[in-house]
Amino acid sequence: MKPLPFIMQYVRRYKYRYIAGILTLFAVDAASVFIPKLTGIITDGLTARSITWSSIRTCLLGIFLIGLLLAVGRFLWRYFLFGTARIIERELRNEMFSHLETMDVEYYNSHKTGDLMTRFTSDLNAVRMALGPAVICIFDSVVMTLLVVCQMMYYVNIKLTLLALIPMVIICLGYMHYGKVLDDLYTERQDSVSNLADFVQESFSGIRVIKAFVRKQAEILSFSKKNQDTMDKSMRIAKLEAILIPLLDVIIGFSSLASLLYGGYLALIGQITLGRFVAFNQYVNMLVWPMLACSEAAVMFSQGTASIRRVQEILEAQTNVKDTASVTTLDTLHGDIRFDHLTFTHLGNTSPVLHDINLDIPSGTTLAIIGRTGNGKSTLVNLLLRLYNTEPGMIYLDDHVNKTQSGKIYYNNELADRKSVFKKYIAYVPQDNFLFSDTLKANIAFGTKSQDMSRIIAAAKSACIHDNIANFPDNYDTIVGERGVTLSGGQKQRSSIARALIKNAPILILDDSLSAVDTDTEEHILHNLRDDRKGKTTILIAHRISTVQHADLIMVLENGEMKELGTHTELIQKNGIYKDMFEKQQLEASIGEQEVINS
Repeated sequence: MKPLPFIMQYVRRYKYRYIAGILTLFAVDAASVFIPKLTGIITDGLTARSITWSSIRTCLLGIFLIGLLLAVGRFLWRYFLFGTARIIERELRNEMFSHLETMDVEYYNSHKTGDLMTRFTSDLNAVRMALGPAVICIFDSVVMTLLVVCQMMYYVNIKLTLLALIPMVIICLGYMHYGKVLDDLYTERQDSVSNLADFVQESFSGIRVIKAFVRKQAEILSFSKKNQDTMDKSMRIAKLEAILIPLLDVIIGFSSLASLLYGGYLALIGQITLGRFVAFNQYVNMLVWPMLACSEAAVMFSQGTASIRRVQEILEAQTNVKDTASVTTLDTLHGDIRFDHLTFTHLGNTSPVLHDINLDIPSGTTLAIIGRTGNGKSTLVNLLLRLYNTEPGMIYLDDHVNKTQSGKIYYNNELADRKSVFKKYIAYVPQDNFLFSDTLKANIAFGTKSQDMSRIIAAAKSACIHDNIANFPDNYDTIVGERGVTLSGGQKQRSSIARALIKNAPILILDDSLSAVDTDTEEHILHNLRDDRKGKTTILIAHRISTVQHADLIMVLENGEMKELGTHTELIQKNGIYKDMFEKQQLEASIGEQEVINS
């Protein structure tokens, strides 16, 4: 869809407000053209000494009433047109945010945060200007010009009016080309602003890494280059406007001069009266605004068109992870999981990350997944969370216990309701342990509908973070800062675990969520998990054998394939990958202990 049809669907929603605004604007424009005429009548009457004081009072009262009408009318058209543009801006921003919330992980892998933020701010502002002030400018350019020209022809002189219109034709032809050039320039400028915003966002987020690697000067240099690129693209627009806008003033000046000379000549030879000559000059001055408005409209429409395209790109983007029309709501989930020949390839890759994984996980089982980095452990649970899509029938939920829907509640949601299953029944602790810039209480209770302190404290105790929180000055009301910046790595991990535990979900996924805690704390958390999650399914991803050795079932992933499966004892007896990892970690631990003793 082209930008104009796209944005018109929003304009049509508020067509009555636009109609009211435009009618009010028309009334203001129509009323304003009578002021020069009344001035001319008074001038002619005074010149000829034929006007009475009563007539002068009547004309002055008319000018006063027109001025009052203009004041009220200008308030109303601002209310309707500017206000509606603000409403559409709000709707677009809400729709963009809601739409982005539905997009899959692959989308965010290819779109930077800074670019998306720019579309929410400067792009939407440009769209608002195109839907509000630009509409007024273009309406005034057309309607005011027609009304003024008609009055000039009817009340003053046709030849004089045609002379005054010559520069307007030149301006209109010039801006037809000017708008096209501006459109391209503004698109380039907005892309540059997006790159700059993304660089700033990434630099501030990674400030600790920058300082640790003494990269401050390098980052400043990189920022200066991107900032210079943004300035260069902005200056190209500014230079073009610096040429055209003064040129517009020159053309308007020549128009006024020609009108003054020729109009004065006509007044001297008696073809027009002095009052009509005075009125004509007022009309010429009234044409200055439409000419300037034409310039403003060209700029705002060019900016708006470029920005509408960028907003449109977001709203028309399609997620690969979506429900079908035949979804069925599940009222409960017990926690049985089955992987049936699960194979998955990331978008843009040719080789699969996971290949032909077959596994039954009965409800109440603690499954541990272990393997070297980059072997597909996180991808496996991301598929269960439906952050990526698989082929239908590769992941089943409750297929063993819910016989009435056997073979139907499978992962690709041909029939399973994603919202009820994946929001209510699965709790997740990600690797990055993302915390929001809010209180600890709000972060822990994030996945629940209420902030019940008894449940929050119980979850915090199970995650072994309660004692730390109790020592904070504001306890559970402590603000953790952006991404939990005020907490240590271990504290963030345990807060994330508490956030997952408070849901008491049938399925809990911990993706390498104990790597930042010491072994004693890890043992306490695992002990609490075994007590709290009896009868519930737990999937535990880890690199340390000590984390997974008490699991009911341990799966070893190697190159995206399930190479080994069994309990700790069974896998040790197989003398395979798991035992090799176990022995290496034991050796590393013993060397570390010896170094401590020697020191």
